[in-house]
Amino acid sequence: MKILVLNAGSSSQKSCLYQLGDTLPELPPIPLWEAKIDWTKRPGIAELEVKTSSSIGLEEELKTDSRPDVMAQMLETLTSGQTQVIDHLAEIAVVGHRVVHGGQEYRQATLIKLEVKDAIANLSSFAPVHNPVNLEGIETIEKILGTATPQVAVFDTAFHANLPLVAATYPIPYEFFEQGIRRYGFHGISHQYCANRTAQLMGKDLASLRLITCHLGNGASLAAIRDGESIDTTMGFTPLEGLMMGSRSGSIDPGILIHLLRKADYDAQSLDETLNKASGMKGISGVSGDLRQIISEMNQGNSRAKLALDMYIHSLRKHIGAMLASLGGLDALVFTGGIGENSAAIRSAACEAFGFLGLKLDSHKNDASPVDIDIAATDSAIRVFVVHTEEDWAIAQECWKLLKRQ
Repeated sequence: MKILVLNAGSSSQKSCLYQLGDTLPELPPIPLWEAKIDWTKRPGIAELEVKTSSSIGLEEELKTDSRPDVMAQMLETLTSGQTQVIDHLAEIAVVGHRVVHGGQEYRQATLIKLEVKDAIANLSSFAPVHNPVNLEGIETIEKILGTATPQVAVFDTAFHANLPLVAATYPIPYEFFEQGIRRYGFHGISHQYCANRTAQLMGKDLASLRLITCHLGNGASLAAIRDGESIDTTMGFTPLEGLMMGSRSGSIDPGILIHLLRKADYDAQSLDETLNKASGMKGISGVSGDLRQIISEMNQGNSRAKLALDMYIHSLRKHIGAMLASLGGLDALVFTGGIGENSAAIRSAACEAFGFLGLKLDSHKNDASPVDIDIAATDSAIRVFVVHTEEDWAIAQECWKLLKRQ
């Protein structure tokens, strides 16, 4: 079974082609083909990068603003040129899509039909940066491959769908909850994969573990996992809540927004832009939302860059503490995402605050670019893992399972 995965974002897209047999492998297989599209480097230019399992690569600049045209060009590399891995696109058995918001209705991977597309479109008001491009990817595949090729939506909110009411409900008039204003949580595909992988690495049943998974990238969230389910998480009604992030504010006093609407030249659109794209580490440092640039500036004596980093660590520690309280104990702390996987300094700073619980890092393991290993000291009371998140593989697995059930 050949499974194409499209993980579409507002500024980039990652795609993979997997070939699976009658049973799922225990570890993520190497994709036959991988492609990345980046729209951020230069206006009107899409950068396409393709790599096959045999290490044949292609890099190309496409002069167009049309996302469907770029996706079509990307899919051509599957069947032609040096990166060809299949003879015809018709060999693709199913296409899986990461969809950020599934609302209250969609709690598992779902075969995409007209009503599912309508729901994704309607939920765009909850996730305006992500759901529209997710839908665009679905419709582009429909045009290229035809409606006979099944497509599957794997929702980022699904893993958090069974949050207890005490965690899911906001302390505002209850009728808002009845209208769908509640905590949904995000990064669910990553949190679920990392929880399962951690249990595998520990040689234990996930249902027996209490975990905090830390997905730390430009966007960031934590999840408290008990009995194999998410029981609390930091992102909420939108991906804006929770941790301080690269360019997102995370949680702030809502009274600030009321003040700005009343006293300053702000409206809903300008507040949205400010909170999502000009806040977080970028807003505090005045330099960037990229941790690497923040650290570089801090090392050159930039005090605002240092403040941004210190605030980020403070926010991370505070929210880990909140997840810890929800769990009532902890077996393992898990780091993933671009920052979580690559920044030894952030992992060390986060863990240092929980030394009073008997958590101890092995500094040599932490500094050694760890992947899918325990970096805690042997006498640590809590295990600490760095897990390379495999969202694309998780989506492929969901597609395989859905088609097998049908």
